[in-house]
Amino acid sequence: MRPGKMRRGVFAGVVAGVAGLALAGQALAAPAPAPPTLPNLTPSPFPVAVPSSLPLPPPTIPDEQFAPVDRPGPELDVPQADLDASLRCTANAKEADTEVVLFVPGTTLTPTDDYGWNWFPAMDKLGRPYCSVTLPNHAMTDTQVSAEYVVNAIRAVHKLSGGKIDVVGHSQGGTEPRFALRFWPDLRPMVDDYVALAATNHGSIAINAALCTPATGCSESLWQQTLNSDYTQAMNSRQETFAGISYTQIYTRTDEFVQPNLDDTGTTSLHTGDGDITNVALQDICPADVTSEHLAVGTYDPVAYALTMDALDHDGPANPARVDRGVCAQLLMPGVDPVAFPGNYASLTGTIAEQLALFPKVPAEPALKPYTMAG
Repeated sequence: MRPGKMRRGVFAGVVAGVAGLALAGQALAAPAPAPPTLPNLTPSPFPVAVPSSLPLPPPTIPDEQFAPVDRPGPELDVPQADLDASLRCTANAKEADTEVVLFVPGTTLTPTDDYGWNWFPAMDKLGRPYCSVTLPNHAMTDTQVSAEYVVNAIRAVHKLSGGKIDVVGHSQGGTEPRFALRFWPDLRPMVDDYVALAATNHGSIAINAALCTPATGCSESLWQQTLNSDYTQAMNSRQETFAGISYTQIYTRTDEFVQPNLDDTGTTSLHTGDGDITNVALQDICPADVTSEHLAVGTYDPVAYALTMDALDHDGPANPARVDRGVCAQLLMPGVDPVAFPGNYASLTGTIAEQLALFPKVPAEPALKPYTMAG
C-alpha cells in the first residue's frame, strides 16, 4: 500500500418468499430504515423471473485440463492502436496519489451508458481519479477478446498512475478482469481492490432459460455467461482469487438476470484461492429491500455504492459492519441527478433492449482459446 493512499427498484416479479429470505439475513446492530419508493421506471429489459433457488452445478471440465495459474499469459492479439483507443482516464490519474479506479462495463453497454450518469459524476465530485475501458461491440462478442482490452487497461493504468489500481465491474464487466487476472499473472501485483457488481462469475441460469436457447441462439458473450459455461469454468479453474487482491462481490437476491443469487452459494460469490473475499448481498445491509434488481446494483443503488466505497477507502475488501444502515433510507447513490434519473434509466434500458434484439446471434459458445488449457 502506497504511503498517503486514500483507501479506500424496479423488479416487479419477485414473490413474497424472497422478502422472507431477505429478512432472515444476518443480524444487524440496529434496525435498517424501510427502503424509499422509486418513481415509475422503464421496466427491466431482461426477462423477469422468480429468483432461482437451484444450486450451482459442479464443473464439467476438470481443473487439471486448464493452464497452471502461474504460466505467463500470451501476447495480445488485438492491435495496440485499438487497445489504446479503448481507454479513457481523468487528468488526475497520472502519477495519482490515490489509487485510480478502472471501470469495466456490462453486456450491451459502453462505459458512458453504464457509468456516465452515476459513478463518473460521483467520482468527479470526490476528486477521485478514474479510467474506463470500452469493450468491443458493446461487449456482445467473445469475452476472451474483451479480456485483452482489460489486460491492456490494467497495465496502462498501473503505468500511468505509478501504483496499484482498483477495478470496478458491473455484470459481465465483473468477469473480464477476473479472466485477465487468471490467465495473465503479471497483472496480479498491479491490482489492490476488485469490486464486482452483480457479476456473472459462474454464469446465470436465467440466461440459459430466456436468452440463449437452442432455438434462438444469442450473442457470443451471452453464451459465455450461461450457467457453468466453458468460459466461466476456465475463469474459475484451479482458484478463483489471488493473493494480494481484495475481492468484494456485491449482489442482490432479487436479481432477474444473474441467478441463482439467493445467498453466498450463488453465482456472484467467490470462495477459493488466496485473495481476501467479501461476498455481500444488498439485503445483508437492508433486509427489507426486495426491489433492487440487476441494473440497480451497478448504476444507482446507494447500498452498492456504499459497499464499493467502503472497499476502496479501507484496507481489504468491504466490511458490511462499517456501512451506516441509514443508507437504506436513501433513494439514489451520489452522482445520480434525481431529476434526470428516469430519463437516464430509460436510455439505459433502451440501449440494452436494442442490443439484445438486434445484435447477431450465434448457435453456441465460442471455443476456449488454447492458452486457457494445460499442455
